[in-house]
Amino acid sequence: MDKNLLLKKIAASLCESLEVLTKAAQASRAEATHESSKAENKYDTRGLEAAYLAGGQARQAKEIMESIELYQSLPARNFAADEPVDLGAWVEVESDRARAFYFIGPKNGGLEVEWDGREITVITPQSPLGRELMGKKAGQRWMGKLGGTTVKYRMVKVE
Repeated sequence: MDKNLLLKKIAASLCESLEVLTKAAQASRAEATHESSKAENKYDTRGLEAAYLAGGQARQAKEIMESIELYQSLPARNFAADEPVDLGAWVEVESDRARAFYFIGPKNGGLEVEWDGREITVITPQSPLGRELMGKKAGQRWMGKLGGTTVKYRMVKVE
């Protein structure tokens, strides 16, 4: 697996999100400053609400830009078969129900990218599943909770 390409794919997905968010923020900003958004009375808050929305979207865009820089500078470390899971690992996990693929990233948990015919979900070490996976090695088994149900897990592969 070429982890450099995976990191580029994650950064590209974040760039797409940034583009959409930037357009939405620009539209909100235009709405907030448009003359039709001028308050007609003390209860008319359309302009104020659009300004708050534009501000929130701008902060979110800044966070995505920081994430893009973070993923672009993240070293593409390859893990040996006997190494424990850590930041930057790609893992394959098998449970009673399914097989799943994860990338342990520093931010943007929940982001899904298509890679090599597989759906890979980015998770962070701070997430419940990320905490479970950190330090595990290939072949290791453990029990965990999923929606109130106890599930058996097995770490298939760490790269």
